[in-house]
Amino acid sequence: MLKFIRNLLVTGGCGFIGSNFIHYIFHKTDYEGRIINVDKLTYAGNPDNLDGIDRQYPGRYHFERADICDFKTMADLFSRHDIDAVCHFAAESHVDRSIKQPGEFIFTNIVGTYNLLEIARAHMDHFVLFHHISTDEVYGSLGKRGIFRETTRFKPSSPYSASKASSDHLVSAYHKTFGLPVTISNCSNNYGPFQFPEKLIPLMTLNAIEGRNLPVYGDGKNVRDWLYVEDHCKAILTIMNGGKRGQTYNIGGNMEMENIVIVEMICDIVDELCGPDSAGPRRNLITFVKDRPGHDRRYAIDFSKLTNHLAWHPGESFQSGLRKTIRWYMDNAAWVERVRSGEYQAWMKEHYGE
Repeated sequence: MLKFIRNLLVTGGCGFIGSNFIHYIFHKTDYEGRIINVDKLTYAGNPDNLDGIDRQYPGRYHFERADICDFKTMADLFSRHDIDAVCHFAAESHVDRSIKQPGEFIFTNIVGTYNLLEIARAHMDHFVLFHHISTDEVYGSLGKRGIFRETTRFKPSSPYSASKASSDHLVSAYHKTFGLPVTISNCSNNYGPFQFPEKLIPLMTLNAIEGRNLPVYGDGKNVRDWLYVEDHCKAILTIMNGGKRGQTYNIGGNMEMENIVIVEMICDIVDELCGPDSAGPRRNLITFVKDRPGHDRRYAIDFSKLTNHLAWHPGESFQSGLRKTIRWYMDNAAWVERVRSGEYQAWMKEHYGE
């Protein structure tokens, strides 16, 4: 399928998963077309994630700072770059932020997706595919048993997951109503390089390295299924290449873990790699804090459809992926410092304006 795509629009390509996806396409596939990366460059969109890629692949990578909620700008961009496919990552994605500022999530995740669908529909004469990246959080929470399947009823718990559920329905409706060629993927929790430090694994990793407290919500027994980001990128390309149009595919890592177990694993690996902290084993830094509102208890995802139909399966174990991730944050202290200090945002303001 990718060989039929000349100009691929990647939305949110300076974010965590989007930037990993662009790296993966350029470095590990035979795709010969162009990637147009559109990113609003909010706090989590960082051009440092793709530093040098335009020089490595001259003429094949183009960056546009734009907001997917700006219909006119996006329509002009589609025409100027003759876009024939979209891989849609752009979204507000942090649950805690959605509780404090739900309006931003509704606008970006729903209205922004609608804009892209409408513009793609206007280019139906040559449009190849709209792939929409979503989350397993649209399904809500599981008890001790059960598993999310593509047929599981949506039951979102937070403004974030509700906005993503809405965007999923919109994408599906544009296929059923207008015949727009679409695929949708709902993935479990990602981890790996370039993840913004507010998320569980990088936050705990960096705090552990620096000897800071490790705050864990509630009793720490909330369960998530974890997926290494490069495995996610492979799955997306697998779906784009071979997925049936109009279909949804779950992507999981087959690795259910309690949050507290993950934090303890991080402590042990950091102790091993950095040596013991002056205050003793880093597990001593774990503190339990008040649980957040609407905190889903357990997610577990069935990705057998993707395995059975398209022969995809995760390649990274959680143990090996976690060790790689911790090592990446240790080896990229300059990236971490620029993100934390806001220096990259000052650079963006200088180069791109407000």
